[in-house]
Amino acid sequence: MKHAPFIAVEGPIGAGKTTLASMLSTELHIPIIKEIVEENPFLDKFYQNIDEWSFQLEMFFLCNRYKQLEDTGLQYLEKAQPVISDYHIYKNLIFAERTLKGIKRDKYRQIYHLLTDDMPKPDIIIYIRADLDTLLGRIRKRARSFEQEMDPAYLEQLITDYDKGIQFLAEQSPSPRILTIDGNEIDFVENQAQFEQIVSDVKELIQ
Repeated sequence: MKHAPFIAVEGPIGAGKTTLASMLSTELHIPIIKEIVEENPFLDKFYQNIDEWSFQLEMFFLCNRYKQLEDTGLQYLEKAQPVISDYHIYKNLIFAERTLKGIKRDKYRQIYHLLTDDMPKPDIIIYIRADLDTLLGRIRKRARSFEQEMDPAYLEQLITDYDKGIQFLAEQSPSPRILTIDGNEIDFVENQAQFEQIVSDVKELIQ
């Protein structure tokens, strides 16, 4: 690549995005941008009543991630400094298309494109794909209180939405390079050899 790589780690809730992004940041000596999740004041209310609180939740995430990328991401990329993020800004649409309806969804789409269409997009996506049982197990293990009330059907549909979303990104021009990790079989936290293989694969992509 002729420019500094912009890497995003993606996957459904519980896939291990932040963990893997942090590990790669340390291993490759690349600055990291971490999304703000627990600070969202609408999370508890959202999982209790998705229809009522989805717009407030999604707008908070969109504006916060936009500001993060504007302040931090561009700061690195403009200096030709590689950067890794534990999210792709497109995830906002993946979630919003599932949770919003009607006029609210139309308004959200307009605001999303207004904020993000001219922003740099990741040219490498590490996609952690895992099935429902794996994700539920990891969600229980990390024990975030607001996630314990999550409807498994919502998470199962999110898996499908992510597959479609990543496929959509792969078809864009210019298309990002996508490294898919089988989250059911690969444990990059407990298995050092498997993590080292991921590191090797990422190094090949950024050469």
